[in-house]
Amino acid sequence: MNLAIGRTAYGQLLAKSLPKPILNQENYEFALAEVESLMSQEELTLEEETLLSLWALLIEEYEAKYYPFPEANPQDILLDLIEVRELKQADLVGVIGSKGVVSEVVNGKRAISKAQAKALGEFFNVNPGVFI
Repeated sequence: MNLAIGRTAYGQLLAKSLPKPILNQENYEFALAEVESLMSQEELTLEEETLLSLWALLIEEYEAKYYPFPEANPQDILLDLIEVRELKQADLVGVIGSKGVVSEVVNGKRAISKAQAKALGEFFNVNPGVFI
């Protein structure tokens, strides 16, 4: 199904919201407020979803420039997720292998395989690519 955006409705949203490149903290906070306003709605129209996507792209570009993520290896990411979610190594048994395999992966003695990355991605609800 190919849904068309209503030009008038979308034009009115654009005129009200005035999306533009984010050049400073004030613009950034305004953009975040616009996104929060849209996301607080129970249901979005196609035009609102499109505007939300536009704001997300603008915010992503600004954050990539001014708030870059530090480089982290797959083991660091795994350890951070374990800590944040207050898990123990035993909680990963069955997700990526036996107790011994989990211990080796967590302690950096064994690399995370593609199959384990996929399982960890599903378990933590993140992109499996962060573990490769």
